[in-house]
Amino acid sequence: MNWVRAVEALREQRRAGVLVTVTTVRGHAPRDAGAKMVVAADTEWDTVGGGNLEATAVARARELLATGGATPETLTMSLSDKAPSEHGRQCCGGEVTLLLEPLPVVPAVAIFGVGHVGLELARILARHDIELHLVDSRAEHVEPARLTCLSDAVARIHVHHSSVPEVVLGQVPPGTHVLVMTHDHAEDAALCDMALRCAHLGSIGLIGSSAKWRRFEVLLRREGHDEAALARITTPIGMPEITGKDPATIAVSVAAHLVTRFRAEVAGVEARGTTATAEVRA
Repeated sequence: MNWVRAVEALREQRRAGVLVTVTTVRGHAPRDAGAKMVVAADTEWDTVGGGNLEATAVARARELLATGGATPETLTMSLSDKAPSEHGRQCCGGEVTLLLEPLPVVPAVAIFGVGHVGLELARILARHDIELHLVDSRAEHVEPARLTCLSDAVARIHVHHSSVPEVVLGQVPPGTHVLVMTHDHAEDAALCDMALRCAHLGSIGLIGSSAKWRRFEVLLRREGHDEAALARITTPIGMPEITGKDPATIAVSVAAHLVTRFRAEVAGVEARGTTATAEVRA
């Protein structure tokens, strides 16, 4: 498998990786500038030249994977018998600079209910590099003709028509952020109940008023959910400082809140990685 297919496979499998590229070559080197390889936690594809050069790049890439590093970095190595080496000598006589670019697992969002607000929200989120699941029990709301506004999406869009949309909760990947905004409060309640029974999900957001949530609290407690479980559901959704009841404004508010959460999650991973690295090196 070459590096292009490897990147695609990692994306499909929702596995993190690192793309390693030879950016500069001075003198003699085993590969020219532009050569690439992909490194995952347990395997690698293609080559940037083998030997100490490649082994060092692979080791550093796996450090980035282990610590959750998300910032690209460069690595310059001398291919001389006098240069420091951890993985054997390379005596080509040149110098190579590598660029290591983390390929993180992108966020996943599932919108349950592709009505006025859901479609507006999908249009905004589709401009981000995410996995976007659109779910509706009404076939006409997820027909291709209605979703043509998403044809130039950056996101990977997965469309689900299901008369029992709760089933889709078991099909979305771990960590998926769920937004419940269907046309039917009974459907919303069933989705909330099932979402609370799914340990693999990320955040759970419910559109609606405080009066709606009070009714849902009673129902969900009756179904056996305790206070800790109910606290997993955020309602109302969106940024409180962005007010307005029209679909476009609500969509902007919800999207802004989600993007803020994405950034915080990346920052949290990097912070934990920095701490872990410091502990290892101390």
